[in-house]
Amino acid sequence: MKTSIHNLKILDIPKIKDPRGNIAIVEKDVIPFEIQRIYYLFDVPSGSKRGGHAHKTLNQFLIALSGSFDVIVKDGIEENRITLNNPSKGLLITSGIWRELENFSSGAVCLVVASDVYKEEDYIRNFKKFVSHNK
Repeated sequence: MKTSIHNLKILDIPKIKDPRGNIAIVEKDVIPFEIQRIYYLFDVPSGSKRGGHAHKTLNQFLIALSGSFDVIVKDGIEENRITLNNPSKGLLITSGIWRELENFSSGAVCLVVASDVYKEEDYIRNFKKFVSHNK
């Protein structure tokens, strides 16, 4: 089944407002998959890009914990740019979507919550192969 960028969602992360500082909570029903891996990108040099791949089965949830960055998503036909800059919102990226991350602000931190552990065979790292795979 072909995946479309129209299926991507920005999800609200429940937060507790407090004058001493807010708390955002990611637990059981916030993300629609079982969490298998968490990692984060930080100290990304100005002008650098991350991502540049798709996954065959893995789903991801991206959160800008600090600062901002752009996520460019492609399904082989359409493309969209989504700016993440709010730690109480995250982008759910399903499998079969090409993603590129760029335009990192100084001090940006991107948290990635993944539905599986790292498996190189799940990656599609060539855009032409991605388009062929996604037909």
